[in-house]
Amino acid sequence: MRQLILSPRWIVWHVLTLGAMATCGWLAAWQWQRAGSAMGSALNVGYGLQWPVFAVFFGVMWWRMLRMEAAKLAAQPLDEHGLALPGPVAVAEPAAHAVHTAVPRPATAADAPSPFRPAPRAATPVTEADDPELAAYNRMLAELAARTPDEPR
Repeated sequence: MRQLILSPRWIVWHVLTLGAMATCGWLAAWQWQRAGSAMGSALNVGYGLQWPVFAVFFGVMWWRMLRMEAAKLAAQPLDEHGLALPGPVAVAEPAAHAVHTAVPRPATAADAPSPFRPAPRAATPVTEADDPELAAYNRMLAELAARTPDEPR
């Protein structure tokens, strides 16, 4: 856990979160001062109450992201030095109508799962019993793809 908290990426997250929370606190204090001035109104009081809620939101989201990352690290296997081993890389299967041979590419940082991207879903074939209309549509698409393999898509 300490390795995660002190990683350069998470240090940036810590600084950004603390900066956002401090900014929200400063804006709340400014709105309260503005509400007490001659030009102030109930709108400033509302904003003065709203900014601390935003600060709490930033803190909660930081905590949730940290917990998700820690859970992901706990699920990874460790080597003899206690460092996380890289997980298996999922390579998409080439389409049945593809003319070229798919060559797996090396894994990059962009392939790593992230809380900001949806998890990849495995394609499940649709059978006639599941959804006959969708199965017919998929057959039509496969026929169209088989008819025009040389044309750009």
